Amino acid sequence: MPSTVATPQTAPDPDAKARRWPPIIWAAFIGTFTIRAFGFAYPFLPYHANNLGFSAHMTGWIVASFGAGWLVGQVGCGWLSDRFGPRATLGYAMGAATVTLPVLAEVQSPVALLVSSFLTGVVYDAARPVITALIDDTFPTKAQQVLVSGWRHFCVNIGAALTGSLGGYLAATAGLPTLFWINACACALFGLAAVFLLPPPPRSRRAGSGLGCSRPSYSDALRDSRLWLLSLASLCALTCAGSVFTALPMLMSSDGLDATAYGWTQVANAAAVLLLSPFLTPWLSRRAAEGGPMTGLLAVSSLLLGIGMGLAGLADSTSGYCLAAAAAVPGEIILFIAAGDLVSRVAPPGANGRYAGLWGSNLALAVIAAPLLAAWSLNHGGGITATWVICGVGALGAVLCWPLHSILRTRDASSPRSPSRAEIRDR
Repeated sequence: MPSTVATPQTAPDPDAKARRWPPIIWAAFIGTFTIRAFGFAYPFLPYHANNLGFSAHMTGWIVASFGAGWLVGQVGCGWLSDRFGPRATLGYAMGAATVTLPVLAEVQSPVALLVSSFLTGVVYDAARPVITALIDDTFPTKAQQVLVSGWRHFCVNIGAALTGSLGGYLAATAGLPTLFWINACACALFGLAAVFLLPPPPRSRRAGSGLGCSRPSYSDALRDSRLWLLSLASLCALTCAGSVFTALPMLMSSDGLDATAYGWTQVANAAAVLLLSPFLTPWLSRRAAEGGPMTGLLAVSSLLLGIGMGLAGLADSTSGYCLAAAAAVPGEIILFIAAGDLVSRVAPPGANGRYAGLWGSNLALAVIAAPLLAAWSLNHGGGITATWVICGVGALGAVLCWPLHSILRTRDASSPRSPSRAEIRDR
């Protein structure tokens, strides 16, 4: 008869899983870094349009078309991730990117550029909702999710620094179309890695059911008032954050600064990320572990981004724009971590990809709004107008966090405790 006396064991370390990431997370992070580091298409699209002789107004619409595709891609990839899993979603999306990016590099007519910009935007940021859902499914606690998401954002920013610095050099030596071809190759590599390294979805997901209950639909998510308030507040903050990649090159072009100068602003942005992330990310992880909603931090991030990017409207030199790009970093780090925590908080089990995709669509809306606001500001007062507009948008985002905080507190007080993802998986 087997003994029922267990051998004494050391209590498990609750942070051990956060320190020992599974291989699929490392694969996702390396792939994210790769496509961001060589993701030249979006930040250098305004310069490509300018080199083709388009006006600032038409350039704004081309960049906005890219953003419209980005919005569609976020929603679609979020649904695909929940339905078919990360491997299939990333494989198909990155395969499509290898086709659309070279087309974007070679077309020259306005209509063709608008269409190819839209199609490229659909797959450009496909990894965001997929990897967000992957992190939420892999790590059961808020502190772990926030910590890992923070380092994911760190990888994205370091990749963006390489995008700006290397892209600026290659633009001057090899030409702008070459950047789009390199971007396509990076997407192809990530797509192959996803197919061979990521696991297939569980059988329950392939069958269309999950965890013994019906999977929430997009219509359910769109009726969630918490998600609407979070989206509106995030949209304002993201419009300011997106100005680093959209409004900034347009403002710099208006001051006669070229793509190489823009590359230096991305280096300054990444240097600030390197300096601040090791301090802010663990602190934000501890705040998430306390259990309260991070709405106050989301409001602070919106204000910091509005002020930081508002400085860009007052700049007229490379150093001034570098200062603005660096000043926006604290708000940017807080924004993505706080918003990611709130998305995970409001998303029901089985709908992580959908909620992440809907939230990611706000980033797409922001990259539509930012260049249009920049173009309007340049035509109605120049840099001073841009400063007031960006600061005002950031302040509006902070104000919208107040009703969001109230409704989250009310729901938490009136609802029974929901089971954690770890408890759901153990059923």
